[in-house]
Amino acid sequence: MSPYQLTRTLDPDAAGADLRADVVHGLTRSPKELPPKWFYDARGSELFEEITRLPEYYPTRAEREILAVRAPEIAAETGARTLVELGSGSSEKTRFLIDALLPGLDSYVPVDVSESALTGAAESLLAERPELRVHALVADFTRGLALPGTPGPRLVAFLGGTIGNLLPGERRTFLRSVRSMLAPGDSLLLGTDLVKDEATLLAAYDDAAGVTGAFNKNVLSVIDRELGADADPADFEHVAVWDAGREWIEMRLRARRALTVKIPELDLVVPFAAGEELRTEVSAKFRQEGVREELAAAGLELARWWTDDGDRFALSLATAR
Repeated sequence: MSPYQLTRTLDPDAAGADLRADVVHGLTRSPKELPPKWFYDARGSELFEEITRLPEYYPTRAEREILAVRAPEIAAETGARTLVELGSGSSEKTRFLIDALLPGLDSYVPVDVSESALTGAAESLLAERPELRVHALVADFTRGLALPGTPGPRLVAFLGGTIGNLLPGERRTFLRSVRSMLAPGDSLLLGTDLVKDEATLLAAYDDAAGVTGAFNKNVLSVIDRELGADADPADFEHVAVWDAGREWIEMRLRARRALTVKIPELDLVVPFAAGEELRTEVSAKFRQEGVREELAAAGLELARWWTDDGDRFALSLATAR
C-alpha cells in the first residue's frame, strides 16, 4: 500500500455552487449573514496564519500548549491506530498527536475542503515520518463522512475551537454525525475555546494591528473575484461584538454609508443602509458542563478534560456511549 492516498468526495464545482447558494440566501435575508468558511481562500488563509501569531489571539497558543503536554496521555488513553482530523488545514498542531501515537499509529486521515492544503501537509508529514500512512479526504465533513477502511481504534480530532463557528442546531447535527462514525473503542478529541472576560475575547477578534479586520473583509474580495461583484472592502468597517446571553463573539461588516453591491453572476443587487451590518462569523465559547451536555445529547460521554495553564482553552476526550 502506498504511504499516501487522496480521495475526492467533493464535486469539482461544489465550492462554487455552495458560494452562490450562500450568497443568495445570506444577502437577501434580514439581518444579512455569510458563513465563515468563505474567509479561507489563499489570501484569507495567509491572514489567519498571521492572526494566530498576534499577541491578542490566544486560542492557537493555548491549544498547542495543551497538546504539547497532554499528547502522551491522549495516546495512552486512546491507543489509536488511526487518527482522523476534521478540517485539518496544515496539520501543524497535529504533529504532537502523531508523534505521541507513533509507532502504534498506522494511518493519518486528514479531511479538508482544500486539496492543496491536504497535499502540502501530507508531503511535509511523510518527509519527516516516512513510516506513516496518509489517506487524505477532500470532503466537507459537515455533510457527513465515509471514512476509509483503516484499522481501529480511531481517534477523531476536531481542533482549533472550530466547533464554535457552528450554531447550536448545527453543532447537534455535527456531533451526531461524528458519533455515527465511531465504533466501540473509538474517541473524539474536541477543542473548545472557553468563556472568559469580555476584554480578552474582544481583543482576540479585533486586534490593534487590524489583521482580523483585513481577514473579515476578505470575504468581500472572495465574492468580487468569484461572482463578479463590486463590493469595496473600504466601504465596510470590521466589528466584533460579545453576545453575553448566547456566550459567543460575532464578527460583522458594517456599511460606512448607504450603498448597493451588484453581483452580476447572480443577477442580484444588494442594498445596504448606512450602518447596516452583515454577520460573517459566530464564535461560541464554552463551559465544561455545557460541553458535557452537548456531547451526551449526541451519544458521547466526556471522559477527560484538559485546559492550558490559564484555563483559556480546553481539549476534551469523549467516547461512544
